[in-house]
Amino acid sequence: MNIDQYLPVLLFILVGASVGILPLALGYFLGPNRPDAAKNSPYECGFEAFEDARMKFDVRYYLVAILFILFDLEIAFLLPWAVSLQEVGLAGFAAVVIFLAILVVGFAYEWKKGALDWE
Repeated sequence: MNIDQYLPVLLFILVGASVGILPLALGYFLGPNRPDAAKNSPYECGFEAFEDARMKFDVRYYLVAILFILFDLEIAFLLPWAVSLQEVGLAGFAAVVIFLAILVVGFAYEWKKGALDWE
């Protein structure tokens, strides 16, 4: 095994790590650190904090976010198929039609269950 082949990779890793770590270390050690009560107090648009930052959110926000990510990623799978449509032929077209049918059935199920309603 010749180590000369790995030298550029090792050099790239060292330079990348130093570019990432060196400014953070310099700022930590050379930067001013004078905390006081005003700097450590919670700040919320000029007002004192009147609620806990860990308040509960409605589960519908999370559900809509998860559904958006799910359907967005599934739609993103269509781009490679559209680019290579000529090469995949009829078998590729049939696979995408089945994929889209499953996607539509899942979307209709979520719609029927009321997962997309805000009320």
